Amino acid sequence: MRLFVKSVFKSSVALAAIAILLAGTAGCQKKAAEGARAEARAVTVSIVQPRQIAGGMSASGNLIPREDTAIFPQVTGFRVARVLVDEGAWVKAGQPLAVLDDTLLRSQLAQQAALVTEQKVAADRADAEADRVKGLDADGILSKEQIDSRRFAAQSARAQVNAQVAALNDVKTRESLMTLRAPYAGLVIERNVRPGDNAAGTQPWFRMAKDGQIELAADLDEVSLNQLHPGDPARVTLADGQQVMGTVRIVSPGLDQSTKLGRVRITLPVRPDVRAGGFARAVFLNATHSAAAVPETALRYDGDGVSVLVVGPDSRLVRAAVTTGERGGGFVSLLTGPTPGARVVAKAAAMMTPGDFVRPVLAP
Repeated sequence: MRLFVKSVFKSSVALAAIAILLAGTAGCQKKAAEGARAEARAVTVSIVQPRQIAGGMSASGNLIPREDTAIFPQVTGFRVARVLVDEGAWVKAGQPLAVLDDTLLRSQLAQQAALVTEQKVAADRADAEADRVKGLDADGILSKEQIDSRRFAAQSARAQVNAQVAALNDVKTRESLMTLRAPYAGLVIERNVRPGDNAAGTQPWFRMAKDGQIELAADLDEVSLNQLHPGDPARVTLADGQQVMGTVRIVSPGLDQSTKLGRVRITLPVRPDVRAGGFARAVFLNATHSAAAVPETALRYDGDGVSVLVVGPDSRLVRAAVTTGERGGGFVSLLTGPTPGARVVAKAAAMMTPGDFVRPVLAP
């Protein structure tokens, strides 16, 4: 019994000593925290709140030719003799693109020309016979039936000449169509024909972009469309990250009934990396967009991504990861991150780290 009492007494002493040690440690930590707060430096903070971001409206879409023409052969049943241009070729208006084998057609052309000549001879003979009976209607030398027969034969022969000439012109027209020509100056963006192919089918042989002009076609909602006007500047980012400046050419006057979106067409400079069929994103510099935003200088970039430093209720800095959206006027919208009303360090210098105490000063 005496041994048990002695053991309990020692345990109580040990617990008391631990409590005193913990209390002393907590007191030291509290004093250290109070000291850190007292020595905290003043930092400028910005409130996360909705802002009108100039140039903050954007849209994505496809790159399409401003004027796209599909070129088909106008005659069928002939073999392709030569293809004169390939994809990516710049051509002039009327320049030959492909030539069909016209051997058979040239034979028909010679044959038809011979028929025209033959018929003209026959018509001249009929005219001469009709001339011989002029003025003999009342002389009784020939009957009226004989005289009318010669006159009608002359008219029929002349009509046959005209028919043969029309047939000759038809063959000449088909001969001229044996060469496919460019309808205007521009860029060949597609070729689907090879030497030896037959002129048939529904697939176009060539597709051309007039003057090589490519545009960005982007869809926007009605509210966004109301902020745009023809002539507004737009900064377009291509798939490889290159940026080009464009100009709004058309703002759709109507909306698609199913999607409730309208189309905007943006004229782009003619350059090799602006290709039809590509994808691009446009930022409209004259338009504004309301979104929860912070100054661009508040963003921090490290191995864990993009973040901001939020000032907590105890004036201690806390790292908050963010996903950024549009930028403009020195601000960047936040798609994810601190909620509106949060205080973030306006200039998140590298020397600041999460856990530091600060004295927040609201930015003007």
